[in-house]
Amino acid sequence: MLARIYQPSKTAMQSGRAGTHRWVLDYAPVTPRRPEPLMGWVSSGDTMNQVRLRFATKEEAIAYAQKEGLQFIVEEPKVRTIKPKAYADNFATNRMQAWTH
Repeated sequence: MLARIYQPSKTAMQSGRAGTHRWVLDYAPVTPRRPEPLMGWVSSGDTMNQVRLRFATKEEAIAYAQKEGLQFIVEEPKVRTIKPKAYADNFATNRMQAWTH
Protein backbone atom coordinates (compact mmCIF):
# COMPACT_ATOMS: atom_id res chain seq x y z
CA MET A 1 0.00 0.00 0.00
CA LEU A 2 1.29 3.44 -0.94
CA ALA A 3 1.23 6.40 1.47
CA ARG A 4 2.00 10.07 1.00
CA ILE A 5 3.74 12.10 3.72
CA TYR A 6 3.49 15.87 3.44
CA GLN A 7 2.97 19.13 5.29
CA PRO A 8 -0.43 20.62 4.38
CA SER A 9 -0.56 24.12 2.97
CA LYS A 10 -2.82 26.77 4.40
CA THR A 11 -6.30 26.97 2.95
CA ALA A 12 -7.53 29.91 0.91
CA MET A 13 -9.89 30.84 3.74
CA GLN A 14 -7.19 31.45 6.33
CA SER A 15 -4.59 34.17 6.52
CA GLY A 16 -2.44 32.53 9.19
CA ARG A 17 -0.49 29.32 9.06
CA ALA A 18 -2.26 27.46 11.86
CA GLY A 19 -2.35 23.71 11.32
CA THR A 20 0.38 23.72 8.70
CA HIS A 21 3.29 22.75 10.94
CA ARG A 22 2.27 19.13 11.47
CA TRP A 23 3.03 16.33 9.01
CA VAL A 24 0.22 14.24 7.49
CA LEU A 25 0.24 10.65 6.25
CA ASP A 26 -2.49 9.88 3.68
CA TYR A 27 -3.07 6.50 2.08
CA ALA A 28 -3.36 6.35 -1.71
CA PRO A 29 -6.69 4.97 -2.95
CA VAL A 30 -6.53 1.29 -3.86
CA THR A 31 -9.90 0.99 -5.58
CA PRO A 32 -11.36 3.61 -7.92
CA ARG A 33 -14.20 5.83 -6.78
CA ARG A 34 -17.56 5.43 -8.45
CA PRO A 35 -20.92 7.19 -8.17
CA GLU A 36 -23.52 5.53 -6.01
CA PRO A 37 -26.56 4.66 -8.15
CA LEU A 38 -29.25 5.82 -5.72
CA MET A 39 -27.99 9.20 -4.50
CA GLY A 40 -25.18 9.92 -6.96
CA TRP A 41 -22.61 10.41 -4.21
CA VAL A 42 -19.08 9.26 -4.88
CA SER A 43 -18.22 6.09 -3.00
CA SER A 44 -15.33 3.69 -2.75
CA GLY A 45 -14.88 0.16 -1.47
CA ASP A 46 -11.63 1.15 0.24
CA THR A 47 -11.97 2.80 3.66
CA MET A 48 -8.27 3.59 4.04
CA ASN A 49 -8.64 6.72 1.91
CA GLN A 50 -10.64 8.21 4.81
CA VAL A 51 -7.72 7.80 7.22
CA ARG A 52 -5.48 10.82 7.76
CA LEU A 53 -2.75 10.45 10.39
CA ARG A 54 -1.03 13.53 11.81
CA PHE A 55 2.50 13.60 13.23
CA ALA A 56 4.57 16.30 14.91
CA THR A 57 7.67 15.65 12.79
CA LYS A 58 8.53 14.16 9.43
CA GLU A 59 10.75 11.57 11.12
CA GLU A 60 7.82 10.26 13.18
CA ALA A 61 5.70 9.84 10.05
CA ILE A 62 8.50 8.02 8.23
CA ALA A 63 9.14 5.77 11.24
CA TYR A 64 5.43 4.86 11.40
CA ALA A 65 5.33 4.05 7.66
CA GLN A 66 8.44 1.87 7.93
CA LYS A 67 7.08 0.09 11.02
CA GLU A 68 3.83 -0.70 9.19
CA GLY A 69 5.69 -1.83 6.06
CA LEU A 70 4.22 0.86 3.82
CA GLN A 71 5.72 2.23 0.66
CA PHE A 72 5.74 5.98 1.03
CA ILE A 73 6.51 9.19 -0.82
CA VAL A 74 7.73 12.23 1.11
CA GLU A 75 6.76 15.60 -0.35
CA GLU A 76 8.93 18.39 1.02
CA PRO A 77 7.15 21.69 1.68
CA LYS A 78 7.82 24.60 -0.63
CA VAL A 79 9.95 27.35 0.83
CA ARG A 80 7.81 30.38 1.57
CA THR A 81 9.35 33.67 0.56
CA ILE A 82 7.97 36.78 2.21
CA LYS A 83 8.39 40.03 0.32
CA PRO A 84 8.35 42.93 2.77
CA LYS A 85 5.84 45.57 1.74
CA ALA A 86 4.81 48.90 3.15
CA TYR A 87 1.58 50.77 2.57
CA ALA A 88 3.57 53.92 1.85
CA ASP A 89 5.04 52.26 -1.25
CA ASN A 90 1.66 52.75 -2.96
CA PHE A 91 2.24 56.52 -2.90
CA ALA A 92 5.96 56.61 -3.69
CA THR A 93 7.07 59.09 -6.33
CA ASN A 94 9.39 56.56 -7.99
CA ARG A 95 6.68 53.96 -8.75
CA MET A 96 7.32 51.87 -11.85
CA GLN A 97 3.65 51.36 -12.72
CA ALA A 98 1.02 53.99 -13.32
CA TRP A 99 -1.56 54.79 -10.68
CA THR A 100 -4.54 52.50 -11.32
CA HIS A 101 -7.29 53.88 -9.12
